[in-house]
Amino acid sequence: MSPGAPILLLSNGHGEDLSGALIASELRARGFEADALPLVGHGRAYDQAGIPLLGRTREYSTGGLGYTSLWGRLTEVFQGQVGYLLRRLALLARIAHRYDLVVVVGDVLPVAAAWLSWRPVVTYLVAYSSHYEGRLRLPWPCGTCLASARFRRVFSRDALTASDLSEQLGRPVEFLGNPFFDAAVAASEPVAASEPVGAGQPAPAQRLGLLPGSRLPEAMHNLELMLEVLAQLPEHLQQPEQLGLSAALVGRLGPEEVAPLASRLGWRLDSEAGTITRLRRGPLRLELVWGRFAAVVQHSDLVLSMTGTAAEQAVGLGKPVLQLVGSGPQFTDNFAEAQRRLLGPSVFCAEGRSGSAEQREGTARLLAQRLSDLQRDGSLAERCQHNGLERIGAGGGTARMADAIIEALALGPLAPGGPHA
Repeated sequence: MSPGAPILLLSNGHGEDLSGALIASELRARGFEADALPLVGHGRAYDQAGIPLLGRTREYSTGGLGYTSLWGRLTEVFQGQVGYLLRRLALLARIAHRYDLVVVVGDVLPVAAAWLSWRPVVTYLVAYSSHYEGRLRLPWPCGTCLASARFRRVFSRDALTASDLSEQLGRPVEFLGNPFFDAAVAASEPVAASEPVGAGQPAPAQRLGLLPGSRLPEAMHNLELMLEVLAQLPEHLQQPEQLGLSAALVGRLGPEEVAPLASRLGWRLDSEAGTITRLRRGPLRLELVWGRFAAVVQHSDLVLSMTGTAAEQAVGLGKPVLQLVGSGPQFTDNFAEAQRRLLGPSVFCAEGRSGSAEQREGTARLLAQRLSDLQRDGSLAERCQHNGLERIGAGGGTARMADAIIEALALGPLAPGGPHA
């Protein structure tokens, strides 16, 4: 069909926004109009990609993850997030008629909202996987919506889920890859072709990447916990020639915010020739990198993570991931345990209550053990490569989804009086 049909991207989370922005960018590159309506947060991924955002956005401390605990749910109520969400859904109801197709990236909430919009829908169920429990139990009314004729195509995040849901819904569910993984592949390629992160110093024997997350203030607390773990590393791993350290930070967690936090823990912030910013503590040297999560992951042998999407990207790139459980609202015990089921044998976690001496010491020991495993033979790296392909898939998912979305557009509007329910 001829380009120009307006498409609406509907997503409800930071990771979902990233995938939505990549899909929208691909569609716009092919000449189609695409706008975005993020239900959670400011939709920065859309904004950075130049995708028009609808309505006035807001961000809250839970980052849309209040459902993970009773305290989180209460926080969302007190901060007015429920009212904000209702206003976003009301906006969708008012503007849906302008669009020929709604593309959902997320879970039951945008799925149900899109069904109520009475527009043709394509959905990418990035939030659900049969790897969690073996058989996916979709929350009501997600299954009913997905089985309806309003949903032209349904994509899953892995092959196991596609097979499971095809049987449950009585319709084809396709696994075409994961756009969020394309972001990691694309971002890492130019860096891999030039100098590695931390260039200008003798290459260390191994590299560790730190991923404290993107949500503030949680990312700040996560970085603090990671610095405490690094201080527990065996003496030989504290030597820069043995282990290179890089932390991938968001722009809002800049040097002014990091310096006082690090100082309390015995670290000092400095810069070399104004180009490389590092934290120092004795022999430890931690390079701080902003806006280059994928580059840090690509050039790491092992990743210490307190993230969702970034950890999935790391697994897709074949990296072993060591979890460090924090106080949330995202990276809690429950979230970490679910992530291990989702991502399988590439992910490891030490025991101990978050913030406890047992956790810090156990994480440092496990970190040293996994680095030793990687150095001793190639079996761990080989297992992680195989697992990444199975759990995340190959690159190119964004283009394949764009092809399917264009095919769905070509079917035209919903037939009056057709089987919409």
